Amino acid sequence: MLSKSSLRIVFMGTPDFAVESLRSLVEGGYQVVGVVTMPDKPVGRHQTVLQASPVKRYAEEKGLPVLQPEKLKDPVFLEQLRALRADLQVVVAFRMLPEVVWAMPPMGTFNLHASLLPQYRGAAPINWAIINGETETGLTTFFLQHEIDTGNIIRQVRVPVAPTDNAGDLHDRLMQLGGALVTETVDLIARGDVQTVAQPSPADGIALKPAPKIFKETCRIAWCEGVKRAYDFIRGLSPYPAAWTELVEGDKRLILKVYAAEMETAVPGEPVGTLVTDGRSAMRVALPDGYLRLLSVQLAGKKRMDIADFLRGFHPSGPLRVE
Repeated sequence: MLSKSSLRIVFMGTPDFAVESLRSLVEGGYQVVGVVTMPDKPVGRHQTVLQASPVKRYAEEKGLPVLQPEKLKDPVFLEQLRALRADLQVVVAFRMLPEVVWAMPPMGTFNLHASLLPQYRGAAPINWAIINGETETGLTTFFLQHEIDTGNIIRQVRVPVAPTDNAGDLHDRLMQLGGALVTETVDLIARGDVQTVAQPSPADGIALKPAPKIFKETCRIAWCEGVKRAYDFIRGLSPYPAAWTELVEGDKRLILKVYAAEMETAVPGEPVGTLVTDGRSAMRVALPDGYLRLLSVQLAGKKRMDIADFLRGFHPSGPLRVE
């Protein structure tokens, strides 16, 4: 049994979602001996400015040693990692680790994943849970093993999903809860009080829902699938990377991102994809089983705005539709 101040922890993570867990460890008095994060990312028009990850910025603010390997099997990095003499490694929103890394510390490596595993294994569990209309999701800590997101479960927290939540809302709520779950898991491991359970598999009669990485092509709205599906799809991709469609006016086509919408149950009187607007404060899309009222949109090259502001500056010369 080790006290939290004597347990040597290496933390691995990159985005904002991981910062809360790192903060919980640091401010909770745990001994974080090093932080591993992605290399600085080129940004800007000419890709000449390097931007540090949120985890790196927080780690440097707290004076923690930072490692930023290009390759996780690089012998130099592995030697630096061994030199930290970690008892335990904690991973939150990082890369897939090779066995030489996750098997290094004597007390193992655990990961915080933003779903109730085994559901939504993959890179985008928060997005896909909302896209699929889930009313509940959660967080899981589990020990890493060879196959991604398949290790034995340590702890889970169940979290309701409100029908109006978007991915940003759920992200922030899970991020805050994640910090507490990480410290709880570390405490269990330090006390030698961990009793893990194996994840259910399809062989147990479980139908698994994946959470693959999201690309631009993934984000195109399929209006023909109905009001509820389109509504969930939009909020599952809001505020980032945002669902999109093509706005068609005669021969002109523009990319339109949709950030927020409301469902309207009605019998549509127009073909699917028809845009119905009063030209002032309302714009609706006709779907097979109703309408979707657009609330917040962004045309390519323009800023995001609510629909009333959008309509004040958008004056079509003919009928509109989305595809």
